[in-house]
Amino acid sequence: MKKVLIINGGQNFGHSGGKYNQTIAENTLEVLKSFENVEVKITNVSDTYDRHEEVQKFVWADYIIYHTPIWWFQLPNGLKKYIDEVFTAGHAKGIYMSDGRTAENPKINYGTGGMLKGRKYMLTTSWNAPETAFTLPGEFFNETSVDNGPLFGFHRMNAFVSLEKMESFHFHDVEKNANIERDMKLYREHLTNVFEKELKPQLV
Repeated sequence: MKKVLIINGGQNFGHSGGKYNQTIAENTLEVLKSFENVEVKITNVSDTYDRHEEVQKFVWADYIIYHTPIWWFQLPNGLKKYIDEVFTAGHAKGIYMSDGRTAENPKINYGTGGMLKGRKYMLTTSWNAPETAFTLPGEFFNETSVDNGPLFGFHRMNAFVSLEKMESFHFHDVEKNANIERDMKLYREHLTNVFEKELKPQLV
């Protein structure tokens, strides 16, 4: 039995009601339920949570799936607060032990003190920006991808606690040109393909 933790970073703030990422989380759950050998837990960061219980969820999980909108090119405040609180509470309790360095040679091995080795994570993001803003010459993100550009720090954060990256999925143009049916279909196909490969040794 493989265990999956879904973290829904959507929240009600300003003109955002968090509904889009709730829809993504529901589609994730629907796909994962099609695998008989998967157990799922869900955290909605907009709900009340206990940081120590969340640490235990990270330790429990084989896979973590993050769903987050992008506000001003960064994580929304609720998800950032969740990560700050939970990862800090996880020091020496299953998330990370140290930054990996030693006093004898502090110039090397930074970022090798994570405690979640053997676990993997997937990221989904939702953007107002169209995909072409990242791919076309002369457009806003200078032909730099979401993962190597705005979300580079997020991925290094997960590497710091020894999580291994799975292929991300990014929803674009969700305000001015949304096609929820099409995008959720593409996402469900992506998630199915990823987990079929991950769980293949377990399937009969």
